[in-house]
Formats: sequence, C-alpha cells, structure tokens
Amino acid sequence: MPGEWWSQLFDGMSKTSFFNLSFLPKYGKMFLEGIEYTLLLAVVSVLIAVIPALILALMRLSKNRFLSGLAGAYIAIFRSTPLLVQLSIIYFGLFGAITLPRLYLFGFIAIDRFIPCVVALALNSSAYVAEIFRAGIQAVDAGQTEAARSLGMTAWQAMRLVVLPQAVKNVLPALANEIVTMVKESSICSTLGIADLMFAAKSTASATWITLGPYTLAAAIYFCINYPAGKAIEAIERRMRRGDQR
Repeated sequence: MPGEWWSQLFDGMSKTSFFNLSFLPKYGKMFLEGIEYTLLLAVVSVLIAVIPALILALMRLSKNRFLSGLAGAYIAIFRSTPLLVQLSIIYFGLFGAITLPRLYLFGFIAIDRFIPCVVALALNSSAYVAEIFRAGIQAVDAGQTEAARSLGMTAWQAMRLVVLPQAVKNVLPALANEIVTMVKESSICSTLGIADLMFAAKSTASATWITLGPYTLAAAIYFCINYPAGKAIEAIERRMRRGDQR
C-alpha cells in the first residue's frame, strides 16, 4: 500500500538521521559512563607511559650502541604497527595466559579488560612520548651540561638535576597533547568490549537500529573534549614561550 511505503521510508530516514537522539532517555547513562571510561583510559595510559618513555629516551641518547639500538627498535616497532594489532597481541597473548579477577571499579569498569587495554595503550604511547622526551632533552642548551660538569657533577647528576627539570618543562604541553590524542586512540578498545564512548555508540546503534544518531553524538562528544583541550594547550604553550622570553 502507498501509505505503508511512505511510512517505511519515513521510518528508515528517521533511523539514519544525524539528529535522531530518541535513544538518549534510555541509553544516555551508557554514554556518560563511556565518557568517564574514555577519559580514565587516556589519562591512566599516558601517566603510566611516562616512566618507560623517559627510560627509552635516555637509552636512545646513550652512547652505548646496544642500549640505543634496543630503544630504537622498540620505538620503531610500536610506531610502525597498528594499535589494534598491538592490543590484540597483548590481550590474547600476554593476558591470555594470565587470569585476572572479574572485578568492577565504580560498577562498570571491568578490571580483566581494563588492565590489558591500559597496558597496550601505555606501551604504544611510551614509544611516542619517548621521542617527545628525547626532543625536550636535546632542546636544552649543551652549555647547561658543560656548566654542571665544570661544577664537579657526574654525567648522571647533570642530567637529573639540571637537564631533566628543564626538559620536563619543555615537554609538558606535548604530554598534554598526547593525552588528547589518546582520548581518540582509546576508542580502539571498544573492540574488546570495553564500555567506552565508542562502545556506547555501537551498542546503542545495534540495540535501537538508529544508526547515525549514536555515532554523531559520540563524534560530538569527542570533539567537545578534544577541541577545547587542544586550544587550552595552545594557550599554555604561548604563555610558556612568553615566560621564557622575559
């Protein structure tokens, strides 16, 4: 019947509309939990990545060819392979042999999936943060090290007390930017059933057959998190540059 055809057409258009948010009353809580999960994944992963990244940066700058080559190989492998592949190897390989307890943080964060994802994201992030640290260390004037050594400091003391504090200040905006990047990259964890923002969008789309609305909402939320954060980081960088020029 013509009326039924128009009804089916209208129903199909409504389900594929960018602005169909009729699912929110029922699934809004899932999106809120997804935002919390996504931010937690990003922040924890980058914070955990800082220490191994610093060690990798120092190894890369070492005069020992073995240490420098080992760090270079690690960085090359993790920067040249897809994050999804790394996540799959770590989840099904390393954590496939380890039985983690089925515990929940805050009622919705599954420890047995959260930890493997954090480990995979941190290992991946450390390869990028290591290069950030290396650039920050190399940006410190060589005269700083020479002055420290002339005062009787060892090479390690000069690095720890003089060079690293200045390098850390240089790389803080880049580290903050890495967290912003990780907010987007963490969406890959939804493939393992992690209840992040992307998982909320996929689950809602599957349950309601409203396809574009949930993904549009997820994209808007990602934008509202990352764009202001990026602008704030740019403002901090400008203030730091003005402070250095004084």
